[in-house]
Amino acid sequence: MTPRWTAAFCFGLACVPAVAWGGDWPQFRGPNGAGVSSETQLPSEWSKDKNVAWKIKLPGYAWSSPIVVGDKVFLTTAVSDKQQKPAAGFGGGGRPGGPRPGSPPGEGKDGPKGEGKDAERPKGPPGGPGGFGGGRGNQKPPDAVYRWEVYCLDRNSGKILWHQVAAEHKPTIPTQMANTYASETPVSDGDRVYAYFGMTGLFCYDLAGKQLWSKELGSYPMRMGFGTGSSPTLYGDSVFVQCDNEEKSFLVAFDKKTGEEIWRDNRDEKSSWGTPFIWKNKDRTELVCSGTKKIRSYDPATGKPLWELGGMSGYAAAMPSANDEMIFIGSGGPGSNSPLFAVKAGASGDVTLKSGETSNASVVWYKTGAGSSIASPLLLGDYLYVVDQRGGRVSCYEAKTGKPAYQERLPGATGFSASPWVQDGKIFCLDQDGTTFVLQAGPEFKVLGKNELGGDRFWASAAVAGGALYLRGVDHVYCIRQ
Repeated sequence: MTPRWTAAFCFGLACVPAVAWGGDWPQFRGPNGAGVSSETQLPSEWSKDKNVAWKIKLPGYAWSSPIVVGDKVFLTTAVSDKQQKPAAGFGGGGRPGGPRPGSPPGEGKDGPKGEGKDAERPKGPPGGPGGFGGGRGNQKPPDAVYRWEVYCLDRNSGKILWHQVAAEHKPTIPTQMANTYASETPVSDGDRVYAYFGMTGLFCYDLAGKQLWSKELGSYPMRMGFGTGSSPTLYGDSVFVQCDNEEKSFLVAFDKKTGEEIWRDNRDEKSSWGTPFIWKNKDRTELVCSGTKKIRSYDPATGKPLWELGGMSGYAAAMPSANDEMIFIGSGGPGSNSPLFAVKAGASGDVTLKSGETSNASVVWYKTGAGSSIASPLLLGDYLYVVDQRGGRVSCYEAKTGKPAYQERLPGATGFSASPWVQDGKIFCLDQDGTTFVLQAGPEFKVLGKNELGGDRFWASAAVAGGALYLRGVDHVYCIRQ
């Protein structure tokens, strides 16, 4: 390990007491991909000078979220001597053009004020060139060698336990200035860690840092040079990767122990950035994937399609949320009517809504102006929460009916790219400038608090485990603990 890598700084390490570890946070949005923590000893207040147990700077830049397994925190990054810090702000300017072909029927005709194609769209913070909705990304990959790296940190102190270079070469595709070459969150089964770096490949390590296997999945162009962002998912003995691109989209399952391919489905899709979601409902277990054209569900054991739903538009990047009865999934972004669907368990075949419909035998409800382009919706009890990537708005809907409980702007909030989460029964929403808004759960809009880290930029989603909260900014990783 070179001095440059070991120069990452921590503070307060000597005086941090040992803590009793709680449950893991082994993937994007934690256990079951739900974004809900059962932890009860977490701080509800923090700032730069309060309840920050440690803070560390890793080399390179990445928007992958931290995961936590046992006493270890895992992160990925991409490092180059010539790289620049990601540009400020997703979604600054509008993407030219109206709704994409295949927009859901009845667009702009249903729902409360603030929905539909003619609804007022809040303006987000100024975006850097090439941000989502901020114009085209780079059209050529950089002429620079990158290192794609995996880091393991001690959860209690932030000390680097090990790091490995998964690959080292020039990128094969460009990426937008607001994205990175390590935006996919790793996943772990408790014995191994799986790190996926988009067109650079999939890599498997044991918890001590030994590489067990790797797979190259090919390299394909992404829409407008935006780069990649879909994280891998685990279920049973399989690890799943969704690689939607402009040339050859597919969903593939690998044996998690050997890396051997189990099945592959060639998808009639273009670029998307959503993470496959394991939905354990009252009827069966499904692997649900969003796309720019359709939402599709698969049998995770065989790859057999179970159902599909047309009507997506904009950027398919948000991960679904679900309960035993329904799954909630949508998309958004400039030029999109931002659809949000609730689909009933047991759906089969093509369940696409007909023109003018807002429900059918399988689609419980559908709304325009309600979907999110980046942050995933959050389900807690009887209510679904959606944060706005562009204008600092939070919306709450009745999960069973889609009826809006409220739609409010959070005072002083910039856009939300990080997905909201639940701890101690409260809703936490982290905006791009490092302010976390604490909301009362339920149908009444009430801001309970506001925590500001400041001086950093936050697009990665949180990890919550062992009495601590882990946040990743563009410059530092933070451990928040009482």
